[in-house]
Amino acid sequence: MAEIKDRENALIMETTKGPVVIEMYPELAPGHVARIKELAREGAYDGVVFHRVIDGFMAQTGDVKFGNSSKPTYAPTRAGMGGSDKPDLKAEFSNANHGRGACSMARAQNPNSANSQFFICFDDAAFLNRQYTVWGQVIEGMENVDKIKRGEPVQDPDKIVSLKVAADVK
Repeated sequence: MAEIKDRENALIMETTKGPVVIEMYPELAPGHVARIKELAREGAYDGVVFHRVIDGFMAQTGDVKFGNSSKPTYAPTRAGMGGSDKPDLKAEFSNANHGRGACSMARAQNPNSANSQFFICFDDAAFLNRQYTVWGQVIEGMENVDKIKRGEPVQDPDKIVSLKVAADVK
């Protein structure tokens, strides 16, 4: 397991392809980190599919409304169109680079529309810098992210088995 400096600001994500450890950046995106932690602690991400995965770009997940394969609201054709029942977040754009392993919030056209969906960059996507909120970085398990099935939409998608704040894992 990767050395986790601050267990309150790290996530342990078990995917259908294996474990991924994410270091979160509360100093860069306090509102977004708080939301991810809140939803993780509620178990909202458990069972959520990677609904949009583009080779050489990113793997997107986090639609807790339509993308949770373990809930009655799961709708594969609508995965990616929903969020949580919490209010949208105000943008927290920074100079952080959308490089390999960067974790950033997905949003609609409105810069202040991020809610629960996020993506992990496969490769450098600097063209997203200062337009999307980077809230974390994969520090272990990027090889498992690389194995996630591609597609728009993904047929028989991989999913988050569980997403937990490291401080909550014994």
